[in-house]
Amino acid sequence: MNIFRLLGDMSHVFSMIILLLRLRVAKNAAGISLRTHELFLLVFVTRYLDLFTTYYSLYNSCMKILYIGVTGSIVYMIRYQQPICSTYDKTQDTFLHWKFLVAPCAVLAVLTNVFVEGFNPLELLWVFSIYLEAVSILPQLVVLQRYREVENLTGHYIFFLGAYRALYIVNWVWRSYHEKYYVHHWVVYACGVFQTLLYADFFYYYVISKAKGGKFSLPTAHTQ
Repeated sequence: MNIFRLLGDMSHVFSMIILLLRLRVAKNAAGISLRTHELFLLVFVTRYLDLFTTYYSLYNSCMKILYIGVTGSIVYMIRYQQPICSTYDKTQDTFLHWKFLVAPCAVLAVLTNVFVEGFNPLELLWVFSIYLEAVSILPQLVVLQRYREVENLTGHYIFFLGAYRALYIVNWVWRSYHEKYYVHHWVVYACGVFQTLLYADFFYYYVISKAKGGKFSLPTAHTQ
């Protein structure tokens, strides 16, 4: 494992810790998208079914279980746990994620797996998870745009979540130059770059707000 992969994983874990801290301490889910975290849970469950078939390392297995467990607990808290669930605003989190994200990603996964790579159930679900992860943050970004003013811990959470994917891109580049038998996967590359670009606007305003020391607010369409 190289340093960029490790930093990416730690950034991902840190983002989850920040969100759990926000939910457990503040007891408040305002500005958080339940739909994004339902998508992340679906991503991890479909991607890590190989926990039952293949052992890579203790680190690998522990990280997979951590991602599924923590994301599942986040979904549970926002949906069912009082007083957190009562602060979740369904009227702001209305992105039709099953229709516009899950269904198209499933179709793309079938086309990619069946017609390009040859049918394999676990591989099909893995490819589906790659496509879905690339767009899972969209409901959350829509919620933030509607709230405009971003709570401090929520801003940190999104920043480290985006940093995880950006670090993974550097990890892929490093591996392509330093691992002799590294296998390129262009679907992973394309989805990773697309996912990182979705965060670009957020990154810009996050850095500007921290540099100025003021509140973190996203502009409306009229002020951009």
